[in-house]
Amino acid sequence: MVKVGWLRSDPSKKYAIKSMKKASIIQSKHVDHIENEKIILSKLDHPFSLDYDGYFQDSRYIYFATELLGGGDLFTYHRSVNNFNAKDTAFYGAQICSVFEYLHSKDIVYRDLKPENIMIADDGYLKLIDYGFAKEVKKRTYTICGTPEYIAPEILLNKGHSKPVDWWTFGILIYEMHAGHAPFMDDDPMNIYKKIINTKPRYPDGFDSHLKSLVKHLLRRDLSKRYGNLVGGISDIKDHRFFKPINWVSLV
Repeated sequence: MVKVGWLRSDPSKKYAIKSMKKASIIQSKHVDHIENEKIILSKLDHPFSLDYDGYFQDSRYIYFATELLGGGDLFTYHRSVNNFNAKDTAFYGAQICSVFEYLHSKDIVYRDLKPENIMIADDGYLKLIDYGFAKEVKKRTYTICGTPEYIAPEILLNKGHSKPVDWWTFGILIYEMHAGHAPFMDDDPMNIYKKIINTKPRYPDGFDSHLKSLVKHLLRRDLSKRYGNLVGGISDIKDHRFFKPINWVSLV
């Protein structure tokens, strides 16, 4: 028997259905995790965030209904072209910056940015998906989470973290978009963590100078100097010369 918890029904719309086995959720102790994702998704309404249309369940599974995105994921597309030029990096990066600004206005920290969690909509714009690690944070939280290449140093050092971790991951993303690889890499995750804590990124030949300046300001271990966390807030990022071609008003 199917039980509908809440579902925004539109006969003309095609939906993507994410199915999760209840037994596996319970066994992995992810009940609160799934409930939290459902609550956060229901609060969001932004052009660069996945549209959530509700959930339903039967005796074995719970299902999330979302919009159907036909453009594939950013990871696959990025690998197919190797890297993005500065113009495309600014175009895609501005969309992620915009959705992060929106999430942070609701005190939601995303905490799991990576190309695999970004889909391309039919119109060519991006959609942030998978809010499994997202969390409403008023002050700070201490949960260790994230992808090794993207994890922020304050998480590794267990100092407590909040919104600035998203701007660190944003710096990693736009570096990877343009360079074709993440700045901190190794086959052993422990070595990646050591590099994140102790080293600075190397920039390949031809790396855009304006983007390099922005990345340096985003990948600051000192939170008092990290862009997105300064007195000016996100204006330090949006007003940076790398994003000069972007019309932020018309973007959304």
